[in-house]
Amino acid sequence: MFKLDSAIDSLNEKIGFYGSYLILPLIAVVGWEVMMRYGFNAPTSWAFEMTVFIYGVHYSLALAYAHKHNTHVAIDVFESRLPEKSRTVLRIITNLVLFIPSIGMLTFYTGQLAFFSWRQWEHASSSWAPALYPYKTIMAIGFLLLFLQGIAKLIQDIRSLRAIH
Repeated sequence: MFKLDSAIDSLNEKIGFYGSYLILPLIAVVGWEVMMRYGFNAPTSWAFEMTVFIYGVHYSLALAYAHKHNTHVAIDVFESRLPEKSRTVLRIITNLVLFIPSIGMLTFYTGQLAFFSWRQWEHASSSWAPALYPYKTIMAIGFLLLFLQGIAKLIQDIRSLRAIH
Protein backbone atom coordinates (compact mmCIF):
# COMPACT_ATOMS: atom_id res chain seq x y z
CA MET A 1 0.00 0.00 0.00
CA PHE A 2 1.27 3.45 -0.98
CA LYS A 3 1.93 5.71 2.01
CA LEU A 4 2.29 9.47 1.72
CA ASP A 5 4.74 9.68 4.61
CA SER A 6 7.00 7.04 3.03
CA ALA A 7 7.03 8.93 -0.25
CA ILE A 8 7.95 12.19 1.50
CA ASP A 9 10.64 10.41 3.55
CA SER A 10 12.10 8.87 0.41
CA LEU A 11 12.09 12.18 -1.47
CA ASN A 12 13.81 14.04 1.36
CA GLU A 13 16.30 11.22 1.87
CA LYS A 14 17.36 11.42 -1.80
CA ILE A 15 17.48 15.22 -1.88
CA GLY A 16 19.47 15.27 1.36
CA PHE A 17 21.91 12.67 0.05
CA TYR A 18 22.53 14.33 -3.30
CA GLY A 19 22.45 17.83 -1.81
CA SER A 20 25.26 16.86 0.53
CA TYR A 21 27.57 16.75 -2.48
CA LEU A 22 27.26 20.53 -2.78
CA ILE A 23 30.05 20.65 -0.23
CA LEU A 24 32.47 19.71 -3.03
CA PRO A 25 31.95 22.81 -5.22
CA LEU A 26 31.89 24.88 -2.03
CA ILE A 27 35.34 23.58 -1.09
CA ALA A 28 36.55 24.22 -4.65
CA VAL A 29 35.36 27.84 -4.67
CA VAL A 30 36.80 28.56 -1.21
CA GLY A 31 40.08 26.90 -2.21
CA TRP A 32 40.22 28.93 -5.41
CA GLU A 33 39.60 32.18 -3.55
CA VAL A 34 42.25 31.41 -0.93
CA MET A 35 44.77 30.54 -3.65
CA MET A 36 43.99 33.68 -5.67
CA ARG A 37 43.87 36.02 -2.68
CA TYR A 38 46.92 34.81 -0.75
CA GLY A 39 48.94 33.06 -3.43
CA PHE A 40 48.62 35.60 -6.24
CA ASN A 41 47.32 38.68 -4.41
CA ALA A 42 44.41 38.74 -6.89
CA PRO A 43 41.13 38.22 -5.04
CA THR A 44 38.08 37.42 -7.12
CA SER A 45 34.94 39.55 -7.29
CA TRP A 46 32.63 36.54 -7.29
CA ALA A 47 33.93 33.89 -4.88
CA PHE A 48 32.48 35.26 -1.65
CA GLU A 49 28.97 35.54 -3.11
CA MET A 50 29.31 32.14 -4.73
CA THR A 51 30.21 30.53 -1.39
CA VAL A 52 27.16 32.17 0.22
CA PHE A 53 24.91 30.92 -2.58
CA ILE A 54 26.26 27.37 -2.61
CA TYR A 55 26.07 27.10 1.15
CA GLY A 56 22.56 28.60 1.10
CA VAL A 57 21.41 25.95 -1.38
CA HIS A 58 23.16 23.24 0.65
CA TYR A 59 21.48 24.46 3.84
CA SER A 60 18.02 24.85 2.26
CA LEU A 61 18.05 21.36 0.81
CA ALA A 62 19.24 19.88 4.12
CA LEU A 63 16.40 21.29 6.26
CA ALA A 64 13.92 18.48 5.59
CA TYR A 65 16.62 15.81 5.70
CA ALA A 66 17.68 17.02 9.15
CA HIS A 67 14.07 17.06 10.34
CA LYS A 68 13.54 13.54 9.03
CA HIS A 69 16.53 12.29 11.04
CA ASN A 70 15.74 14.40 14.17
CA THR A 71 19.06 16.22 14.00
CA HIS A 72 17.73 19.76 14.56
CA VAL A 73 18.56 21.29 17.92
CA ALA A 74 15.93 20.31 20.47
CA ILE A 75 15.54 20.75 24.20
CA ASP A 76 13.76 17.64 25.39
CA VAL A 77 14.29 17.90 29.15
CA PHE A 78 10.55 17.68 29.81
CA GLU A 79 9.61 15.45 26.90
CA SER A 80 12.16 12.79 27.81
CA ARG A 81 10.51 12.35 31.23
CA LEU A 82 7.09 11.68 29.76
CA PRO A 83 5.73 8.23 28.94
CA GLU A 84 5.76 7.23 25.27
CA LYS A 85 2.08 7.97 24.68
CA SER A 86 2.32 11.45 26.23
CA ARG A 87 5.47 12.22 24.20
CA THR A 88 3.68 11.26 21.01
CA VAL A 89 0.63 13.38 21.89
CA LEU A 90 2.93 16.32 22.70
CA ARG A 91 4.71 15.95 19.33
CA ILE A 92 1.36 15.87 17.51
CA ILE A 93 0.14 19.00 19.32
CA THR A 94 3.36 20.97 18.76
CA ASN A 95 3.41 19.88 15.13
CA LEU A 96 -0.18 21.07 14.59
CA VAL A 97 0.07 24.24 16.67
CA LEU A 98 3.63 25.43 16.01
CA PHE A 99 5.47 23.59 13.24
CA ILE A 100 2.89 23.33 10.46
CA PRO A 101 1.57 26.92 10.76
CA SER A 102 5.01 28.54 11.05
CA ILE A 103 6.74 26.50 8.37
CA GLY A 104 3.62 26.80 6.22
CA MET A 105 3.87 30.59 6.41
CA LEU A 106 7.61 30.50 5.70
CA THR A 107 6.93 28.30 2.68
CA PHE A 108 4.24 30.65 1.40
CA TYR A 109 6.27 33.82 1.87
CA THR A 110 9.51 32.44 0.45
CA GLY A 111 7.44 31.22 -2.50
CA GLN A 112 6.18 34.79 -2.94
CA LEU A 113 9.76 36.13 -2.70
CA ALA A 114 10.84 33.67 -5.39
CA PHE A 115 7.88 34.57 -7.61
CA PHE A 116 8.56 38.31 -7.40
CA SER A 117 12.27 37.72 -7.90
CA TRP A 118 11.56 35.81 -11.14
CA ARG A 119 9.09 38.47 -12.24
CA GLN A 120 11.73 41.19 -11.81
CA TRP A 121 14.69 39.07 -13.00
CA GLU A 122 16.33 40.12 -9.75
CA HIS A 123 20.11 40.35 -9.60
CA ALA A 124 22.46 41.15 -6.72
CA SER A 125 23.67 44.74 -6.47
CA SER A 126 27.33 43.73 -6.45
CA SER A 127 29.90 44.16 -9.21
CA TRP A 128 29.42 40.50 -10.17
CA ALA A 129 25.60 40.89 -10.11
CA PRO A 130 24.52 37.22 -10.14
CA ALA A 131 20.87 36.31 -10.61
CA LEU A 132 19.05 35.87 -7.30
CA TYR A 133 15.84 34.20 -8.52
CA PRO A 134 17.26 30.65 -8.72
CA TYR A 135 18.51 30.87 -5.14
CA LYS A 136 15.25 32.29 -3.82
CA THR A 137 13.42 29.49 -5.63
CA ILE A 138 15.60 26.84 -4.00
CA MET A 139 15.03 28.50 -0.63
CA ALA A 140 11.26 28.19 -1.18
CA ILE A 141 11.66 24.57 -2.27
CA GLY A 142 13.68 23.87 0.87
CA PHE A 143 10.89 25.20 3.08
CA LEU A 144 8.30 23.27 1.08
CA LEU A 145 10.26 20.06 1.62
CA LEU A 146 10.54 20.86 5.34
CA PHE A 147 6.78 21.48 5.48
CA LEU A 148 6.11 18.15 3.74
CA GLN A 149 8.45 16.40 6.16
CA GLY A 150 6.45 17.89 9.03
CA ILE A 151 3.31 16.39 7.47
CA ALA A 152 5.08 13.02 7.19
CA LYS A 153 6.15 13.17 10.84
CA LEU A 154 2.59 14.04 11.86
CA ILE A 155 1.25 11.02 9.96
CA GLN A 156 3.89 8.79 11.56
CA ASP A 157 3.12 10.10 15.05
CA ILE A 158 -0.61 9.54 14.56
CA ARG A 159 0.10 6.02 13.30
CA SER A 160 2.37 5.29 16.27
CA LEU A 161 -0.20 6.71 18.72
CA ARG A 162 -2.75 4.24 17.37
CA ALA A 163 -0.25 1.42 17.82
CA ILE A 164 0.43 2.38 21.47
CA HIS A 165 -3.17 1.70 22.53
